[in-house]
Amino acid sequence: MPLDLLTVLVVRLCLDAMASLSFWVQSRRHPDVKGPSWWAAAAACSVLATPALWVRMEMPETWMVSLVNPLLIMTVVLAWLGVRAHLSLKLPTRQVAWALLAFTVVNTLLHEVWDLAPVRLGLFFSAQVLVALLTLRDLLQLGERRHQPEIRALITLTWVELLALMGAAWLLVALAGSVDPLRVSTILPSILAAFLLSVLARTLLYSGLVSARLQYQSDRSRRILQTRETNQRALIENLGAGVMVFRPDETLASINNAARRFLGWSEGGANPALPQPILPGWRLLQEDGQPMTRSGLPFLRVMATGQPVSNVVMGIPVGDGRYTRWALCNAYPETWPDGGLRHVVVTFVDITSLRDAQAQQKTLQAQLAQSQKMEALGTLAGGIAHDFNNILAAILGNADLARQDLAKDHAVQESLSEVTTAARRGRELVRQILAFSRQQPMERRPVDVAAVLGESCALLRAATPPQVELVQSRTVGPLFVSADPTQLGQVLLNLGTNAVHAVGSAPGRVEFRVDVLPPGDRRIPAALTAEHDLGVVRIEVQDNGCGMDDATRERIFEPFFTTRVVGAGTGLGLPVVLGIVQTLDGVIQVDSRVGKGTTFSLFFAATAAGDVHETPATPAVAVSAPAERGTMEPIPKKQPQLPDIPSAEHSTMADSGDTPVAHILYLDDDDTLVFLVRRLLERRGYRVTALADQQAAIDAVREQPKAFDLLLTDYNMPGMSGLDVAKEVLGINPALPVAVASGYITDELQAEAMAAGVREVVFKTDAVEDFCAVVARLVSGADQAK
Repeated sequence: MPLDLLTVLVVRLCLDAMASLSFWVQSRRHPDVKGPSWWAAAAACSVLATPALWVRMEMPETWMVSLVNPLLIMTVVLAWLGVRAHLSLKLPTRQVAWALLAFTVVNTLLHEVWDLAPVRLGLFFSAQVLVALLTLRDLLQLGERRHQPEIRALITLTWVELLALMGAAWLLVALAGSVDPLRVSTILPSILAAFLLSVLARTLLYSGLVSARLQYQSDRSRRILQTRETNQRALIENLGAGVMVFRPDETLASINNAARRFLGWSEGGANPALPQPILPGWRLLQEDGQPMTRSGLPFLRVMATGQPVSNVVMGIPVGDGRYTRWALCNAYPETWPDGGLRHVVVTFVDITSLRDAQAQQKTLQAQLAQSQKMEALGTLAGGIAHDFNNILAAILGNADLARQDLAKDHAVQESLSEVTTAARRGRELVRQILAFSRQQPMERRPVDVAAVLGESCALLRAATPPQVELVQSRTVGPLFVSADPTQLGQVLLNLGTNAVHAVGSAPGRVEFRVDVLPPGDRRIPAALTAEHDLGVVRIEVQDNGCGMDDATRERIFEPFFTTRVVGAGTGLGLPVVLGIVQTLDGVIQVDSRVGKGTTFSLFFAATAAGDVHETPATPAVAVSAPAERGTMEPIPKKQPQLPDIPSAEHSTMADSGDTPVAHILYLDDDDTLVFLVRRLLERRGYRVTALADQQAAIDAVREQPKAFDLLLTDYNMPGMSGLDVAKEVLGINPALPVAVASGYITDELQAEAMAAGVREVVFKTDAVEDFCAVVARLVSGADQAK
């Protein structure tokens, strides 16, 4: 039965439409697979060419006849470009576009102008043969890949198409001169049917290429996944941390070697599985050493809540229970795609050595506290020594002057001798305080924070410069915590001392605040694990000093880290504070900004008053009463009554005839010492100008730079210190001998005095003879220099 041309064209149209749609879907679904988009375009061109071919047969004179050949050539060219794209070859799109344009122009001229059907037919088949040869060249140059079944089939099909094209070209050229329409209409559908089968086969092969590429990518992804899983499994097996994977039925699915070593099990293969339940019967301990309940197990907590569990400390007794291994555990759920629980993964790190180190740390904690206590006592004694030594110096000096004014056999001489002896004993006592302190064991009991704060502030006041305002405030009501009063006082004293140092020499403010936070308050730190049903006592120490940057704030609790100059601090103050706060089950927080100041906040669980033991009061130090809520009570400072500042005309000069008398300038903020030293030195034959104001002394030297033979100044004075005055005076007259007197001489003070050009640092409470000997030595040295 002869084939009908219309039927062949309709079948071709349907096949091309389905192929175009199929390849378009593949290009959208698998964009990483190259080629389907070109093949979809080729099939679309074929869909457009099929109606034009039918029009050419039915109405040969219409203008659409000239579009058939370009569309058919474009179809095979796009299919060839799809093959190159699929094979990851370079696409000559620009050259192909120009070639198609040239073919279309020539074909139109051959049809519309010259009407040369044989030439037009030869051009068409020549283009078809050229594209087939290009396809064969690309396929044969693939090397090993051409042995792929789909590629071999495509090569074979291309050879067949090439031979068919040559045969069809010969047949159509032979029929071109025939005048028998029946013969042409019979042979042409057969040729079209043969090429239709070729299109169908090529479509199937292209689909096979896409499937093969997808299969290759799938196999490659599977191999990559297997390699990755193997690497991950090897990584997990060689991790130093333990990994255990549990099933929902409490059986162990897998365990790595580190976990086996920790548990004392023999090491198995890469992923050994234990089918038996393992959780029942295990003896697990909490962080405090108490048995852990089942509800506390990380595995069961994840099972119950479905949420990860972090940082759970667990202990596992080993052997007869005399030794315990400790681990820091984390657990998280592994779910199926539908949300169901698949596994619970438990990871842990062996912290046994860390726990052992913590036990050793408790042994060293007392030593750290003692070191900090010594430093705090030295700082405190320095402040006390200054005030106390001024008193002792006045007592010793006036007693010696009184003894000189009386006859040696006077009855009062014995009493004055006793006064001198007692004052010297006081001087030695101050020296002993500076060099000695005694260790006290820690004893926790209910302590009134307000009382400890009042004592600490009173002690701190003695070592605080006069330009620093010390303030304390508290809420109304009981403020009791379970603590050792001595160590709690040490914490407050250390923080206060650091705050005073942060303020420096500039006017500033150090404030202590105490209040109670009710249970559940958001300001209570989550790290406070102690029971606080009665609330939390918060102690804040705030200053408006220099503040700290982030780098310094991160290191302030490191032992021996200090920002002070060498010799000014040990770097143990804040580490000891942290250790004591943690020992008392408290929490410390730090808020600091450069140039804005620092606030230390301490949080302790409040406790009932119970049998409160008050800490002993410190002799000779007044303790300020606590302020009410919302008020602040400044801690009183020493306000000495300054004497009338003598001018040059009030200075006296010993009657020494024509012999020049050494002129001594004496400066001290204590009116008692000003009066004493002037009388003392005048009796030794010196001319004395005694002043109580630093600026007045500097102005006196500035007005008469050569008038003085010695400047003797106190060190610790409000405003400018003795060293500051020495620097100003030496800037005016560098040759003037300068001595600084202090009741508390440290290596740091001596080093600073030497750097400032001070000749000697004099101990205030030395006997009158020693004091005058120092003055005589300095004056005689100045005379020799002249």
